[in-house]
Amino acid sequence: MKVAFAGLGVMGFPMAGHLAKAGHEMAVFNRSPEKARRWAETYGGKACATAAEAAQGAEVLVLSVGNDDDVRQVVGEALPAMAAGAVVVDHTTTSAVVAREMAELAKAGGRAFVDAPVSGGQAGAENGQLTIMCGGDAAAFAKIEPVIAAYAKASRLMGGPGAGQLTKMVNQICIAGIVQGLAEGLHFATRAGLDPAEVYEAISKGAAQSWQMDNRWKTMAQGKFDFGFAVDWMRKDLGLLLDEATRNGAKLDMTAMVDGFYAEVQAMGGNRWDTSSLVARLETPSK
Repeated sequence: MKVAFAGLGVMGFPMAGHLAKAGHEMAVFNRSPEKARRWAETYGGKACATAAEAAQGAEVLVLSVGNDDDVRQVVGEALPAMAAGAVVVDHTTTSAVVAREMAELAKAGGRAFVDAPVSGGQAGAENGQLTIMCGGDAAAFAKIEPVIAAYAKASRLMGGPGAGQLTKMVNQICIAGIVQGLAEGLHFATRAGLDPAEVYEAISKGAAQSWQMDNRWKTMAQGKFDFGFAVDWMRKDLGLLLDEATRNGAKLDMTAMVDGFYAEVQAMGGNRWDTSSLVARLETPSK
């Protein structure tokens, strides 16, 4: 298919690369043009100066940008240039509100919009192993599902516009609690004089097992956080879901508490640390 891709960051760059490898005709746009040029040199395709240029005649436009306002800007510029009946696929983690806005905007122009936030991080993007939660029209999802399969190990339509973003919010709620539990467990083990590696071996095959435990326990014990999903990004996501909870009446006491803990990590200078850095807060002496 003729595919445009906007946003070539740590996620978008390899995702667009998987689309090129799958044989799609690619045009890419990034706000810093050098990334678009570098991508085109790596994978072929066309590096474009604007989102509208990249989207010219495109059947699918894929987004992986920063926030609600970025999505509004790119979709607003690109939508009129796209082919009739085209679909916008937004992998940005945004509010459900903007997802519904963009769906209405696309529909009014004879096109469709699918909100499709992802889970799996940079490694998942590079390895083509992302999990994608989608919201939108069933026909639009059917059209883009084989396209996003280039970098997805699983994708599911969760409901109408905004349902993908709401599902991603559930994902982040669950992760926040798990990581805080791991941080406290590791902190307790250390204070109790236990060997963290031995504790991990003892509990990681039972009910306490999780992806976070398997992939973060060792680096948490070593105090290494210079990788992975940044605290700044997690706080953005938690802010979105706490706003949504205010609207729908959900009680998210634990999530709000962990959001406050991440604010403390930011105050420690950990803005770009991995989310597992919650343990660093526990190891810092109280003032």
